[in-house]
Amino acid sequence: MNSPLPVFSDDLSEAELDKMMSNACEASNLLKALSHEGRLMILCHLVTGEKSVTELEDLLSARQAAVSQQLARLRLEGLVTPRRDGKAIYYSLTDDRPKRILEVIYELFCNVADGAEKRGD
Repeated sequence: MNSPLPVFSDDLSEAELDKMMSNACEASNLLKALSHEGRLMILCHLVTGEKSVTELEDLLSARQAAVSQQLARLRLEGLVTPRRDGKAIYYSLTDDRPKRILEVIYELFCNVADGAEKRGD
């Protein structure tokens, strides 16, 4: 199976190196946004579809201020998109990136049965 990861070589142009650094910066910001358990849980809930701030508060057993703060960071990183309906604000995933990353995280950390098999439990 071929790896989608790049092979680095000494003959990369300055433009290619600049593009790689820009991509690394963007990936780093995404991973920083995902590195908070509250934001990670919000994204996990949004994978199943749009949720209001109130629904997220209930699902996370968290205060509105805390949920709003985490949603603001996710919005800043372009991971969630708000939609206002009257007084309620609903959030959904902006694109497929968080879902794809969460699938890998779930496979590595949350799939208890597979984890037990891999460890030989």
